[in-house]
Order: sequence, then C-alpha cells, then structure tokens
Amino acid sequence: MELMNEMTSTIGYADDTLLQQIEEKFQYKKKLAKHREEELFSVLNQELTDEERLLLKYLYAYMPIHDLADYDGEFFLAHVRRTLATRQEMPWGKQIPDYIFMNFVLPYRVNNENIDDNREVIYHELVDRVKDKPMMEAILETNYWCHEKATYVGTDQRTVSPLTLVRTALGRCGEQSTLAVAALRSVGIPARQCYTPRWAHCDSNHAWVEAWADGTWYFLGACEPEARLNEGWFKAPSRRAMLVHTRVPADYNGPEETCSSHPWYTEINLLGNYAPHKTITIRVVNEQGEATSAEVHFQMYNFAEFYSVTTLPTDDNGQVAFTTGYGDLLIHVRNAQGYGFRHITVGDADTFTVTLQSELQIHDMMEFDMAPPPEIPDKSENRMTDEERQANDRRVQHGTATRAAYEATFMSEAEANSLAGKLSLAADRVWTVIRNARGNSHEIAAFLETNIPKHGEWPLRLLEALHEKDTQDTMNETLTDHLEGALSYLEQVKDEDLFTAYVLCPRAHYEMIKPYRTYFQTNLTAEEKAAYAANPQRLVDRLANDITIESRIDRYNGMITPVGVFQLKKADRLSRDICFVAMARSVGIPARLEPLNIRPQFWQNGIWQDAVFHGDATEPAASQPAEPSNNAEAASGAIVFARSEGEQEASYYLNFTIARFENGTYRTLTFPYGEKDMYNKPYEVLSGNYRMTTGTRLSDGTVLVRLSFFTVHAGDTTTVPVVFRKEEIHVPILNTVSAEQWSRMTDKVSLDITEQGLVLAWLDPEREPSKHLARELRELKIELDQWGGRIALMVESQRNRSEFKLEGMPEHTTYSVDEDGLSLQALLPSLPEWNGQEYPLVVVMDQQHRIRYQLQGYKLGTGSDILKTVCNMQ
Repeated sequence: MELMNEMTSTIGYADDTLLQQIEEKFQYKKKLAKHREEELFSVLNQELTDEERLLLKYLYAYMPIHDLADYDGEFFLAHVRRTLATRQEMPWGKQIPDYIFMNFVLPYRVNNENIDDNREVIYHELVDRVKDKPMMEAILETNYWCHEKATYVGTDQRTVSPLTLVRTALGRCGEQSTLAVAALRSVGIPARQCYTPRWAHCDSNHAWVEAWADGTWYFLGACEPEARLNEGWFKAPSRRAMLVHTRVPADYNGPEETCSSHPWYTEINLLGNYAPHKTITIRVVNEQGEATSAEVHFQMYNFAEFYSVTTLPTDDNGQVAFTTGYGDLLIHVRNAQGYGFRHITVGDADTFTVTLQSELQIHDMMEFDMAPPPEIPDKSENRMTDEERQANDRRVQHGTATRAAYEATFMSEAEANSLAGKLSLAADRVWTVIRNARGNSHEIAAFLETNIPKHGEWPLRLLEALHEKDTQDTMNETLTDHLEGALSYLEQVKDEDLFTAYVLCPRAHYEMIKPYRTYFQTNLTAEEKAAYAANPQRLVDRLANDITIESRIDRYNGMITPVGVFQLKKADRLSRDICFVAMARSVGIPARLEPLNIRPQFWQNGIWQDAVFHGDATEPAASQPAEPSNNAEAASGAIVFARSEGEQEASYYLNFTIARFENGTYRTLTFPYGEKDMYNKPYEVLSGNYRMTTGTRLSDGTVLVRLSFFTVHAGDTTTVPVVFRKEEIHVPILNTVSAEQWSRMTDKVSLDITEQGLVLAWLDPEREPSKHLARELRELKIELDQWGGRIALMVESQRNRSEFKLEGMPEHTTYSVDEDGLSLQALLPSLPEWNGQEYPLVVVMDQQHRIRYQLQGYKLGTGSDILKTVCNMQ
C-alpha cells in the first residue's frame, strides 16, 4: 500500500504570509517569556545568517511553554546550525522542499518526550551508514540502526528522550517512534510520528513513523525493520483505524486534511493513507432545534472509557466535518449553554444532528453496541519474497545480537549482590533498583556507594520511591539534590512512611525528575520557609499570585519543571500544581497530587488539606484539552462498588471506569490501571454527577456498552453496582487436524494435548504483537492454571533471535523451536487464511484435535479470547 500524497509544491522561506505569522508569534512568545529573556533570546544578538535567524524565530514562534521555561537559546541555536549543516552535507538535502524541511526535519522535538542533544549524537553514529545510499534505502538502514538500539516493552506514560531510550534499550511504541523520527531527522530525512490515538477493535493505541523520500511519504514500524517500506505488523489493524494523525508544531498548509487547527500547532489527518474512510458532518442544535456553535468531541470506546480522538469547533452554522473510519463513535458536544451526546454508526448517514441540553439529563442507564470498522483482508499481490524476508531476518538477528551485547554491559545480579554486601543492604532490594535502571545502573550504583555510608538506607529508600523509569534517566547530581535537600526535615515530619512518600520522593505526577530542592531552599528566605511550614496555604497563595495560568498553548500539561515554573511565572495548571508540591517538599511540608482528581494537597493537623488556588478558572478555552481541575473547594462524598452474584470481575481501565461531569464533559477518575480489588470499600470522591462505563469486548472487537448514571452527595456514601452486559459465547468448530497432520506436527516438537485442550502459538518474539500476547498470558496465569490445559509457544528457527523467558507464564506452558517451521507447515492445510507473514499465529484445539479458535497478527485481548474459548469448549 503506497502512500500517494506526492509533495510537489514548495512554499519557500520567503512566503510573506508565513513570515508574518512567524514574526507575530515570535513576538508573542518573547513577551510571554519576558522573565527568561536573556537566557532564551540573547542568542539573536549574535552574528547569524538570515536563514539561521528565520529558523530560530520559527522554533521560538511555535515552541511549547515548557521549552521556553526549561531550555536556553544556545541549545536551540546549536540545533538549527546542526540541522542546516546536515542539509548541506547529505545528498538529498537540496531536493527537500523548504516547507517539508521546516515542518519535518527542523523540529527539535517529536512529541512530548524529554528533549536532549540527540541530533548531534545520532548524526555521527549514522552518517557513514546512510550517506551513500538512495533515500529509501537510507530510511531502511536507519531503522536497522534503531532496532540495534531498542526494542518494545510496555512502560508508563512519560515519554523518555531518544538518548535515554538508547541507554535503556527498551521502550513503548511512542518512545520507539520518537527515536526513529529523531534518527531520520538527524541525517536530514523528513519524518513524522503517526498515531492512531485509540484502536476501535481493541483496547490500545499505536505509534509508527512516516518518512519522506523523493517526493513520497512511506510508513515503517519504528525499531521493527522490514525489508521494504510500507510494511509492518500494524498494516492490517491500520485498515480498521478510525483516525491516524500527526502533529505539526506550525501553521501547516500542506496538502493533507487538517483534523485539528490550533493556533500553535496543527493536527493533520493521515487516515486516507491506511483505511477506508468517509467524511461526516456533525450538526449541533439547541433544544428549540436552532443551529448553535459548540465544541464537538469525537469519542471512541477504549480502555473502558470514551476517549476524544479529536475535538473540533463548529462553524457559525453549528456544523463541523470530520474524516473517519467506518465504525461507531460517541459524539459529545458542549458550549456555555449546555451539552449533549449521541452514539452514531458512521456508515449510516452523512450528517448527524446532536441536541444540546441546557440542564444535566440524569439517566438511570443506557446500553448500546460500539462496533469497530470491519476487518479487511490484505489483497496485495506484491508480497515480500522469501529472499527479502530471509535477508531481513538476518539483519534483525544481527541487530538483536548487537543490542544484547550492549545489554551485557549493564550491572549483573552478581554485581548488585556484591554492592549490597559492601553497603550492608538487602540484596533483593538493591538488585531491584539496579535491574530497573538498566543502562543507567552504574550511575545508580555510584549514587548508592557514595551516599549509603553517609545517610544509611535513605538513598535506597529514595530510589524505591521513584517510578521504575525514573531510575533509567535520573543522574547522581539530581538524586543527591533530592536526598540531601530532604533529610534535614526527617525529624520534623517524624512519620517515616509519610516522609518517604511525600517529602523525600521528588515525583508528584509523571514529570521528568530534575533537581529543585537546592534552588528553592536557596531562593526562599528563612522567614518564608517558616511561614509556609506553619501555614502551607500561604505558599499556595504566593503561587496563585505569582504564576499566571496559560492553558491555550501547550498540547500536554504538567511538563514544565518546578524551577521552570518559578522562573518563567507562566504555566499550565498541572505544572503549577506540581511546582507547589515540589516547593512544599523542599521546605519539609508533605504534599501530593490527590490520586483520583489530581488535586494539590498538603498534610496538616494529621489530615490531607486541599491547596486552594483562589481565582482558578474552571472552564478551558474552546477546543483546548481540559486540564485536571483543581476542584479544591468542592465537597466530598464516597462511593462503594458492589458486585452482584454472577457478575464478572471488574478491572479498572480494562472493563469499567467512572467519570465525573465537569464543565460540560465527563472526566475519568484515575484509579490505578488494572485495579481489581475495588468492591465493598469506600472511596472518597468529589460530590457531583457521575457516569459509570462498563464494556464487554467481543472477539470481533465490538463492545457491549452499558452507561450507568449516579449522583454523589456531599457527606454521603453512594453504593454503585458494577453491572456488565452479558456475552453469548459460542465456540464453533473451524476445522479438524487429521491424524497424519498431528503426527507430522509432533515429529520433532513435543506437543501434549489433554482433555482440556491445547493452545498453540507461533511467535515472532522480537515484535510487539507477540510481546503483547506473552504479557496477556502472564496476566491470566491464575485463570489459565485453573483451566489446566497445555500452552505450547513456538518459534520458527529463522525467527529464533533472542532468549524467551517463561517466568510468570501459566504452569503448563512450554517454549520450543519449530525447526524450519515443520510443525507449522503440517498444520497449514487446516488454516486456509494463513498468509505466512502475520504473527503471532494462535490456534486453540480441543481433545479431538478440532480447531476452535484461530487468530493471526495483532489484537490486544487475544489472551481473553483464548480464556473464553478454552472455558467454553464442548
């Protein structure tokens, strides 16, 4: 499937409209960042070429506030000069149109990662590998380099920098694609990160890369190289996407459709490159049937909530158009007069009308099905040849070995145990933080070795209080700042657990950990520290007075460092609240962001008190993503989740969530992902109106949705039954494996089929879909052990690239190498749809060798499908 959107027009740097936009927005940012004018803008006083000056202003013009707060002008000037030099040095530099160069080579960040000086570092690693190749081959070679550096693992939502990913060698798809885009841009190749914000057919999302070569955009799977461009395991699921988009930090005027035009960035809709699609129109009317302007949220069911994949304003006639796939959406609209929502099936009509209600409509319950776009077979006849696949397999195997050799330089368990013995610490605790630190393990070890003799086990307790990912990119200097800046308050707080979690720990949310204690302790007077300790609300009032909330610019909240907030005096609300937590902890006040509603709080008189920022606005600007609401003055009540007899187990973000109605929309509460033990105990929440979403995901991706509405009154406890719609499970007989086939399948591989049946799965262990399946089997270990059947995981010899660990797998799981794929070949006559290229391949057989389930390729929820199948085979 080739991307046909040819890029033939050239804007050029001298376009008058573009120049005017850049200058106006540069001047606005310069005024906004007046408190850091010297650090940011003094570089413009240097001797610059006209091109350097324009491109530097261009970066400033569209820069997010968090970069204005946390980086200096010298960084951005060095970036511009490195990028221009690369354009001159690489053979393709002159053929790239200026507007492609500005939007897809020049930008120093890809998404919401922590930025670093990766362009200079990666350029020198890559340039000799690609400089003599045609652009398409250079793109492929760059992705082989990325595979040598990193492979997939699920991690938390903070996106690490490209060089951190190289240091750790593991990251989620958003981090892998950030690395790949950064690597391509480092050698002057235009690239962009593409997202499906949420899949419709399963509970996840995905990010990959598009790269430009010779006038055409091509796609590739980041860190998962193929022999050709426009190939990847996500190719089949992308045909079921409802939206694929990329974000450009500019007033972009390229040929693609805009799906969200923001004053400071543009989101462009790339769905047409991947999936069948149509353009629908949403018409918003008031209760009298009159057209009215509103904000329209296009929402998909995913992770048991309704997630806005994009938000668009209507025109003056109350209409807005959106191009999407042929599945179902929940359309939620709001304006100052009210709100409304409607479930739609995109294929049913071209225009859908949604009515705004002036008052909250309290329903008892609503039920409907959310259907994804249908599965579309790949009818391409231009498949990769065996020779191409084999050559790619060899390169992938080489990359895996290269990465494994690097990972061998990480500290080993024996080294960690030796360190623990030297420092008189528990070996298992030391090994846990050392193992988590991966490529940063020696830095963490140095921190412990330096500080344990002086401070006892507190350095270790600090590391244990961090997120796993924090140990991978937090340096000794930063850790020492937080350790020494906190320990002087230990006697003041007294409760060691309270001290550890809410004074010693530097993390408040998902921000990058940076040093801040020495800065605040130096910049606050003794009188101020004493006053804030006596009454923490005085610190809240100071920040409310000093910090101006600016929520109209940045796409992501909570990314400004505490010192950056304090210096710039401009911040989104979440960054301001994190700054409060940081400053409070810096002067010995236990502080936190309350986990369900992300409210800033401080500990006083033995209880958590809300930090009340008087004057906070509660309504975000139109078409802006809503920030976590302070809600500090709202009263509290409690909810108790109840489980009725026969109901399936509830798991938060997996099959149920609750959301509070705020400012015309429903905001999901942030209970821990996957939390199950939630019944029959009270949870303190803000009073107000709530919606519970429960969903039963069927094997074809359809979700049986149930919405329950309830009210929590101040001071009262509300019991909420968690009710699911029931799935009628039928396990068909798809085919039968003959005795002769079974004999061939078991000729060289030991397979044991019991009366409970057998699960067979051929994996490609280096690829994300197979890793997802392995994770799901581990998560369902208890249930699959209760079933008691056998699970046989296999890998064809040519895909046997790295060690596969059985730790945590269901009890009766084996892992075998299928030499030359002989067992798979024996099974193929019973699998007419197998195309030989999509992994994992999963087959469930009953005791009579009848195939009761088959899946090939990527689908989150395969583990649940397997469990439903084996428990309902007759």
